[in-house]
Amino acid sequence: MHLPPGVWIAALAAALSAVPASVMLVSSARRRAGRRRHAHHLLAAGSAITALTAVAGLVVSLSMTAPGGRDTARLIALGMVLGAGTLLGGMLMLPGAADTGATALQHLLDGLAIAGAIWFLGWVLVTAPTRVLGDRTPVPCWLLLLPLGVGVLAFGLTTMVSVRMPRPRAGSVGVGAGITAAALAGAGVSGGVCQQWAGVVLVSALALPAGLTVIAVAARATDREPDPAEVDTTRRGAGFVFLPMVLLTGAAGYQIARTGSIGAVGALSGGLVLVALVGRQYLALRDVRRGAERLREREAHFRGLAHTDPLTGLANRRGMLRVLHQEAFSGVRGPCVLLGIDMDGFKSVNDLRGHDVGDQVLLEVGGRLRMNLRPGDAVARLGGDEFAVLMWAGEDEAERAAYRLLDALAAPYEQGGGVVFLSASIGLAPAGSAADVETLMRNADLALRYAKVKGKSRVERYEPGYDHLLRRRTTLEHELRGAIERDELRVVFQPVVALPSVRPVGAEALLRWTHPELGVVGPDEFIPAAEESELIAKLGRWVLDRACRQLAGWLAEGYDVWVSVNVSPRELHSPDYVGQVAEVLRTHGVPPQRLVLEVTEHAVATDLDELCHRLRELRDTGVRVALDDFGAGYSSLGQLRDLPVDILKIDRKLVAASEPLVDVVVRLGHRLGLEVLAEGISTPAHRAVVEESGCRFGQGFLFGGGVPAEHLEAQLRAAASPLRVPASASGGRLAISAGQIAPAAIPGPDGEGSSG
Repeated sequence: MHLPPGVWIAALAAALSAVPASVMLVSSARRRAGRRRHAHHLLAAGSAITALTAVAGLVVSLSMTAPGGRDTARLIALGMVLGAGTLLGGMLMLPGAADTGATALQHLLDGLAIAGAIWFLGWVLVTAPTRVLGDRTPVPCWLLLLPLGVGVLAFGLTTMVSVRMPRPRAGSVGVGAGITAAALAGAGVSGGVCQQWAGVVLVSALALPAGLTVIAVAARATDREPDPAEVDTTRRGAGFVFLPMVLLTGAAGYQIARTGSIGAVGALSGGLVLVALVGRQYLALRDVRRGAERLREREAHFRGLAHTDPLTGLANRRGMLRVLHQEAFSGVRGPCVLLGIDMDGFKSVNDLRGHDVGDQVLLEVGGRLRMNLRPGDAVARLGGDEFAVLMWAGEDEAERAAYRLLDALAAPYEQGGGVVFLSASIGLAPAGSAADVETLMRNADLALRYAKVKGKSRVERYEPGYDHLLRRRTTLEHELRGAIERDELRVVFQPVVALPSVRPVGAEALLRWTHPELGVVGPDEFIPAAEESELIAKLGRWVLDRACRQLAGWLAEGYDVWVSVNVSPRELHSPDYVGQVAEVLRTHGVPPQRLVLEVTEHAVATDLDELCHRLRELRDTGVRVALDDFGAGYSSLGQLRDLPVDILKIDRKLVAASEPLVDVVVRLGHRLGLEVLAEGISTPAHRAVVEESGCRFGQGFLFGGGVPAEHLEAQLRAAASPLRVPASASGGRLAISAGQIAPAAIPGPDGEGSSG
């Protein structure tokens, strides 16, 4: 053996010190999962193979004579290649190093290009005629080129990772550096054993555990996933091509200059580098194509999002405008009509049930619109509870379709917290009524607003005069804001009489507005304006205060009467409303049983559970509750059983249209322990129908319209002598004495009470 035994023993001891690094990696892998665990297992296996190969090779070398050194060196070289290759596989599986197999292949080709160029340069330097190592060139030990080549490949891969991997990358770069050091150390051990270089063997044996320890320590810092936002695909360029090409060209030029040819090894090396570069550029081109395809898909996706409502999946306003610009005025598909649709009372759903339920209702509205349209018709959600439909049809056909949509949208909406009842208003504008898209949208909106002004739940065609009407509506909303302060409002009272005696027993408070310039403004105009401009709660408080003040005066005079006041849905939504009513009663000293608060059948149907809770709170104060407009079509008999009301007011349309139905409603109300009041009695025939049904109270023009308080007081005096009111009046369900019943409302267009 040419090497001193002390050198072998020292080298063996150094190689043995590499084993703990493998143990450290195995222990680290147990604490990880998924891809990280597989990466640490490969690093541990590669470290173990490398360390055990060095130890086994040195042990065999100690027991052999010098001629066996080359065979041992070849075995060490093969083991080192296997270990280093396993280490490189583990590095490529670290988080962020190569997220896909394609990325790993790209890194490998990049590393091969750099490694091939460096390897060829090294070959030129150590072979004839250069032979920088002279006679010590390890020509017989050609297998050491394998671990040396793997080391150079590890250097190339580490370079690529350090350049292209997103932060944090210090751990992965450290692992790559350790692999490079370990692979080169393995080449040094095999070459030193082959050539019997004591210094090379000893230094390489010392470098091997150092490299493996660097791998074990650096691997611990690779747990954090790189931030995807930091990945810059533009960094995957072709700039690295210049380094291997410069090295390869320079080495080849030198070889040709010295020998006149490049040689087989030069051709093989150049071919390897070119194959790697071409393959890498092919993958890069494929990435560019895929990136361009993804970019086109994302562009189409975002373009779709820009024209799509995210909640319902329908087109949004921008999408509808695009369809109108591209198709409605092109003249290719024939006549078309634009329908503007708005859900009546939808704000109450959000206020009472929350926006989650409101969103579910809007989703169902969108679904119903889709199901009730023909192929080719376009539907969009313009915002909030407003929708639009572009229908390819004539105006008459579109109007018939609009009424079908009206019925579909008026069906109950079954939600988790109960049933929601809504109606819709639809404005219809043909494309021929406008010169451009913007005008058509405006015309449909004008028709929609007019439909809401006329009472909602209806279809209105666009008329040129709507512009003037809606300008008046805007003026009304503006002037109404200061009407109370300017003392333009007054409260009148419509009598409620006992039947058949026709004796006045109560009154309904009705609101009137006289403007100095607009003149007398009917409640059918200003009540909807107040509801939409959120002034209805302020007006309601003012009417309640004036009505209770007048009622207190009548009671002080000894008249046995009650007064009813209409309550808007918006007031009932307020959690402070019950306290406000109690405060007004306390301020004016009115017994709660003398006040009746009316709610419309539609308001109760909007959210039965929440409204029932609020009405129970009102009745707990002693105030009585009347259900107005009964028979208008919103309530079911099952709901009526659960409603905390004292009085049913039969809708005027029912009184005028059907004697049998009036009789049924009266009997039903009495069976449920409720008092029944028929409104809209304007002819003796109406009165006869109501009296024959057994209804004990009536209201209508036949008995008088809304009059000032002093006029009603004169009627009370004429009907009977004043009766003193007992100090405590009966609460609970309605008693049948002359002065214990009352609904209330704001007047409708015919001067009678309405649900404004």
